[in-house]
Amino acid sequence: MCQNAIHGFLAALPKCEHHMHLEGSLSPELLFELSARNKVALPSPETEDPAFASVETLYERYRNFTSLDDFLHYYYIGFTVLLHESDFEALAYAYFTRAASEGVRHAEVFFDPQVHIDRGIAYETMVNGFTSARRRAEADLGITSLLVPCLLRHLPVPASLACFTTMREAGHFRDGTLAGLGLCSTEKDRPPHMWEEVYGLAAKEGIRLTAHAGEEGPAAYISEALDTLAVTRIDHGVNARLDEGVMERLASQRTMLSVCPLSNVVLRVVTKVAEVPIRTFLDKGVPFSINSDDPAYFGGYILDNYCAVQDAFGLSVAEWRTIARNAVEGSWCTEERKEVIFAEIDKVIAEWEPKITA
Repeated sequence: MCQNAIHGFLAALPKCEHHMHLEGSLSPELLFELSARNKVALPSPETEDPAFASVETLYERYRNFTSLDDFLHYYYIGFTVLLHESDFEALAYAYFTRAASEGVRHAEVFFDPQVHIDRGIAYETMVNGFTSARRRAEADLGITSLLVPCLLRHLPVPASLACFTTMREAGHFRDGTLAGLGLCSTEKDRPPHMWEEVYGLAAKEGIRLTAHAGEEGPAAYISEALDTLAVTRIDHGVNARLDEGVMERLASQRTMLSVCPLSNVVLRVVTKVAEVPIRTFLDKGVPFSINSDDPAYFGGYILDNYCAVQDAFGLSVAEWRTIARNAVEGSWCTEERKEVIFAEIDKVIAEWEPKITA
């Protein structure tokens, strides 16, 4: 990937990540470790799935997903090894450690409570583990973070309502343990308006809202999420490129997209990173951040995504400054925290721009 001074610049550039599923950072190494520790059997490589023969064969299988549903099959197998608070803490802290090493200053991370609750894990177990990791990461690594639960499209809508009720009754939206509400999983035949009731309840309580839209689904799903769910951010949104009106709306309203380039390639939304509409969004003034989505499964954490974008588009320092600043502006952290990160971005650019343009 990107080499010479530009790589050093991208590594140093302060980053905000808004689209990263904590369960999607479960590396094969940690998967096998927790499987052994918790005595949870994985599929037999002899009789069920040869991909589970080793860490290496599992990584190789991850490089060959055929669809979103194919990925989700392996994704949910990973959930089975997460049983205790310490497991959730280890998972999240491993991500924060890697993210901090790649320049992430602030991360807003997703998790999927419905799947864990359905398999008998207490809601408090996962939240307590993730919260412990967030606190350690801020103290040890200087990375701030927010925790965002996602409702799951592939499950019945009443299950989303029940999960939201559980989280609301725990008081975690009010006390800041949870920073907002998201919606993920497959979009196929699951338009945003199906979750209008749940999102309406959340909006009445002032909960910040985002939703996956416009990845598998059409650009119209983006408009629908804005209109019926009242979201202030769109996750993915790559198919906004197909509708000039949608792009104009996103630009005028300063609605940020959380774009995931390597994920888009692995899940065959596009065939190569050069087809992700990075240049189009920049030219149209559509604000976006660059994110890793499910990095253990998609072959790259945030710096890999930055480098892949640079290789594909050859962006200037000024364009990277726009991307970095838009990511900060679209974050849900405090204004004080934003000002700190803005200052860090300006400092890095002042240091590196002469080296790159010389």
